[in-house]
Amino acid sequence: MAIPTSRTKVKAEIKIDEEKCSGCGLCVSVCKDYGIVLENKKVRISETPCFGCIGCGHCMAICPTGAIEIHGRELSPGDLFALPGKGSAATYEQVLFLLQRRRSIREFKDIPVENETIKKILDAAMTAPMGLPPSDVNVLVLDNQEKVRAFAKDFCVYLESIKWIVSDWFLTMMRPFWGRANDEMFRDFIKPLFQIYIDNMKKGLNLVNYDAPLAIYFYGSPYADPADPIVAATYAMVAAEALGLGTCMLGAIHPMIQSGKKAKKFRESHGIKYPSREGIFVIFGHPEVKYHKGVNRTFASITGWKQ
Repeated sequence: MAIPTSRTKVKAEIKIDEEKCSGCGLCVSVCKDYGIVLENKKVRISETPCFGCIGCGHCMAICPTGAIEIHGRELSPGDLFALPGKGSAATYEQVLFLLQRRRSIREFKDIPVENETIKKILDAAMTAPMGLPPSDVNVLVLDNQEKVRAFAKDFCVYLESIKWIVSDWFLTMMRPFWGRANDEMFRDFIKPLFQIYIDNMKKGLNLVNYDAPLAIYFYGSPYADPADPIVAATYAMVAAEALGLGTCMLGAIHPMIQSGKKAKKFRESHGIKYPSREGIFVIFGHPEVKYHKGVNRTFASITGWKQ
């Protein structure tokens, strides 16, 4: 038995070099599939794992003697690298200040984002934790203003073709099925947003993705953990901030291109491989504006802890 993803449906293979194994048991302590056991001071492959090796690599990464290798599920010993020293890591204050400095930027200088910078953003995003390896996050990169604007124009044409989903008769019909919150969201946000996008694009003003020099769409697959694309996108935003770029998450595009024949045709025309429960566009570029103040934000609630 193996947990399926869009990339593999078989379990990984665990290889143990008994001569190298010191019997420390660290690998056993971190394997939450219970796929390895310690017997007679040596590690053995368990006959009763939960699912079969998912290829997380924990056992291989923690082994101090290099006695364990994982092969399969897009993982091999060649994927190991030495962790940076603790002294090279950012302090909490540095991380906090970086996060505090980030604001949603929609105004960009007419300067391209270089390929080297895009690679750095994607390299950082690929370190994001995932619900289940191998990652089922897919990425669409629109790496210049022409591609970004062409996508936005095509999206507005697509919205024009599905305007019936924000018509009064459809919203009235759907309210008993999807409830008050969705009804309010569609009437007070989605419906006017359709018109804002379409009308302004006809005037030459792109309010879909603001003609950013770079846009990246993070999305999953039918097998993906819904959180994975959002976490990866967040890592990308933090990396971009560290590289001196401005960023902004755009949440309105993804839900509109998931269901129906026209949505499928739109996805296919832009190389989007799957519909996805969750996904997000992020735009990037050199900021044309500079903020001098931050704004405190809060959670809706915090339960179970008192300051």
